[in-house]
Amino acid sequence: MPFKRYVEIGRVALVNYGEDYGKLVVIVDVLDQNRALVDAPDMVRSQMNFKRLSLTDIKIDIKRVPKKKELLAAMEAAGKLNNF
Repeated sequence: MPFKRYVEIGRVALVNYGEDYGKLVVIVDVLDQNRALVDAPDMVRSQMNFKRLSLTDIKIDIKRVPKKKELLAAMEAAGKLNNF
């Protein structure tokens, strides 16, 4: 069975540790082998360690490091977060 959940731009992840525990975030850029730049509608864009993220099967089609407005529009257009 092939692996399906890769760390990639647009991948939706669930925060599993820290003050943002339980929030859904979107990976907008990969900084290095241990960290990603994540963003969500209700939080400030920040870097997060991969150990704090649980990847989901949901992927949103966005470009690298979109503006907040573009990210929100892409999330609404995808409509996939309502299924989670």
